[in-house]
Amino acid sequence: MMTLPVNAALCHQTDHHTICILKIKRSAKNYWEYRAAVTIDQEVRPMEIYNCREQHRITKEGNMIPFESDGAGTYICRVLKR
Repeated sequence: MMTLPVNAALCHQTDHHTICILKIKRSAKNYWEYRAAVTIDQEVRPMEIYNCREQHRITKEGNMIPFESDGAGTYICRVLKR
């Protein structure tokens, strides 16, 4: 009997949102940066760079957006800091 791989997302429930990490990869050069695709309330965000040192994310267009206090960036950096 063969088992199929499970696509499990790492999810977190806040007071106002459900945040799930769909795909994540740590930068080899800058260990404080992650490339991640997330969903917020089931709305898919494309792959973005999350900079845990500077506390901002960089969109595909190159815009730098500061982390929200209880948003995806804060969650990614807190969970993966371990």
